[in-house]
Amino acid sequence: MAAQDAGDRSRGGSSDRRERPLAEVTFLTVAEVAAVMRVSKMTVYRLVHAGTLPAVRVGRSFRVPEQAVHDYLREAYVDTA
Repeated sequence: MAAQDAGDRSRGGSSDRRERPLAEVTFLTVAEVAAVMRVSKMTVYRLVHAGTLPAVRVGRSFRVPEQAVHDYLREAYVDTA
C-alpha cells in the first residue's frame, strides 16, 4: 500500500482523496478548459504536454478531467495581499 501511495503522490495524486469511478468523471475538451481558465488553447496544450495538467489522449485529441482543472487553478492561486 505504501508503494502505491508514493506512486500516487509522484503523479500529483493525493492518498487521502478517494478516486471516483471513470464513469463519474467529467472530461473537458481543450477548448472548454481554455474557456474555463480564460487562456488560449495553445496555453492548455503547453500545460498538457509539460505534464502540469493531466489529460487523456483520445485519438488525436486530449480530454482533461474537470477536477484536474479545478485542482490546478486552486494550487496556482497566488495571494497578493
